[in-house]
Amino acid sequence: MGIYAVKTTASQERTVADMIINREEPEIHAALAPDSLTSYVMVESDGDAVLQRVLEDIPHARSIVPGESDISEVEHFLSPKPDVEGIAEGDIVELIAGPFKGEKAQVQRIDEGKDQVTVELYEATVPIPVTVRGDQIRVLDSDER
Repeated sequence: MGIYAVKTTASQERTVADMIINREEPEIHAALAPDSLTSYVMVESDGDAVLQRVLEDIPHARSIVPGESDISEVEHFLSPKPDVEGIAEGDIVELIAGPFKGEKAQVQRIDEGKDQVTVELYEATVPIPVTVRGDQIRVLDSDER
């Protein structure tokens, strides 16, 4: 049993992965279409012959990349990356969700365990720390810092 990379049309990775799984072939065990990997789908299968046969009927599936991959090569796609990664204390951020949507703020504290960030709003008359989830903020460009 190996993991094979399937070349797809750009922006059709999830569609191809869904079509492969919906075929319900017993020799195909899983399909993975990570957001960070464009134009490729990773498929776990007993062999490339059955995968080649399935791909003939699937639009947007181009070809199988020669050779097979090991689980260690795709392992980093299986664990989610924290939303607070890439955010540092003192960064200027914009809130993109919640009651303060559109407000600019400065990062005061980062809690990686809970995936939360405590920010202080810029335009508030009284500086009040607000704790938000990491996916509710966006780091602004460095020239706005």
